[in-house]
Amino acid sequence: MDQLQSSDGVTVKLVLVCGKSASFLFPSTSTAGEITEAVHVDWPSEWEDEKVENSSMLKLIYHGRFLHGSVSLQTLGFEAGSATAMHLVTRESLPQPDSKEKQSNRKQRRCCNCCSLS
Repeated sequence: MDQLQSSDGVTVKLVLVCGKSASFLFPSTSTAGEITEAVHVDWPSEWEDEKVENSSMLKLIYHGRFLHGSVSLQTLGFEAGSATAMHLVTRESLPQPDSKEKQSNRKQRRCCNCCSLS
């Protein structure tokens, strides 16, 4: 990745589950997939115990939601010169959105089986 100035890119502080963190600078057009790939290539030495085999195992969480690979920082509202924090976790795949049937069943359930609606 080209050298960026903080005013030319988005500063992203990544926090691992273990609590370790590091800051990276990315163009605002960078996608979640590009970010995880770049972090995997330039893995911080302080994180060596946490390193995974490939970047596809790394997932970003922003505001409690997994970011799919094509979501860019710009799409999230970040422009050059801005900063944010995200969690970086290891996971084989992303959870799929609930089907409408599951959502409907969840709305019908109550606190226990005796209270559920038919």
